[in-house]
Amino acid sequence: MFGAKLKMIDPSSALPGRDTPMPVDERHAVFPDRRIVPPFPEGLATAVVGMGCFWGAERVFWQTEGVWTTAVGYAGGYTPNPSYEEVCSGLTGHTEAVLVVFDPKKISYAQVLKEFWENHDPTQGMRQGNDLGTQYRSAVYCVDDQQKAEAEASREAFQQALTAAGKGEITTEIALLQDFYYAESYHQQYLSDAKNPNGYCGLGGTGVSCPIGLGVES
Repeated sequence: MFGAKLKMIDPSSALPGRDTPMPVDERHAVFPDRRIVPPFPEGLATAVVGMGCFWGAERVFWQTEGVWTTAVGYAGGYTPNPSYEEVCSGLTGHTEAVLVVFDPKKISYAQVLKEFWENHDPTQGMRQGNDLGTQYRSAVYCVDDQQKAEAEASREAFQQALTAAGKGEITTEIALLQDFYYAESYHQQYLSDAKNPNGYCGLGGTGVSCPIGLGVES
């Protein structure tokens, strides 16, 4: 069973999904005056990343200075509007992902990537710690070619730092974003004080600092 979940599903074998988007609460549990679904205020930018279980990953970003709002969902797969149970089956191709809406006047995309690289282990393939399966793979889904170039440059810089520290090869998927499907409301801001402040968080970094300001400029 686990062996099957560690391999990406063929698109032709993916679950059919549904046409109807997952209904979600539109307000952030930590910042109730802010939306987690568009429209967002003018001038903000978005990033989508996968770092393993999205509960802890989302908390990293809502606690990051310059991030305006966050949401969790599914990206990088084939099944439209999947449920959590479907994603967990490994039959949709998605990874658990975090939508990060940030103010580029306060935090750059490179700094968002720094938080991404340092707060999980991007060398583990289809897993993150004890969490096994394609839904836990490391990923960066870019909104345009500029983000993709920056993400690839940051991967190269972080790989050099990892290699110098005796760590392994990065397995992070970097691709243009196709779709971000919101996860069920109970997953949104799951580790907030209003929901499950002592809930499970499987996040763990490598202890290696990611250099920023190298490669492609934003």
